[in-house]
Amino acid sequence: QVQLVESGGGLVQVGGSLRLSCVASGSISSISSMYWYRQAPGDERALVAGITSGGSANYADLVKGRFTISRDHAKNTVYLQMNSLKPEDTAVYFCHARKPPEVVDGRYYAGIDYWGKGTLVTVSS
Repeated sequence: QVQLVESGGGLVQVGGSLRLSCVASGSISSISSMYWYRQAPGDERALVAGITSGGSANYADLVKGRFTISRDHAKNTVYLQMNSLKPEDTAVYFCHARKPPEVVDGRYYAGIDYWGKGTLVTVSS
């Protein structure tokens, strides 16, 4: 099992910044890439950014150039630095990790998705 706990959300004005944190605990050796998703009221959950264990990052087009994802392996923590925030960035932000599928002793085990409970980011105009 992997537990993910987000923090750092809050209320910020347009153009402001926030840094979200996601602390992972449990069987973290079983996961590699980690992700941030967000979900606004009435919308589906959408990928914001992801980062591999080696530090390679990718971003949704809507946040490129404004958000930066990073991770600290020693602290088992993934961060999302959000700058130049816009009202449309208002959402609940979720941390996600996935244990990939594996075959052990000839037996197949499906991948497992882990999610945090989310942290609310509100950008006021």
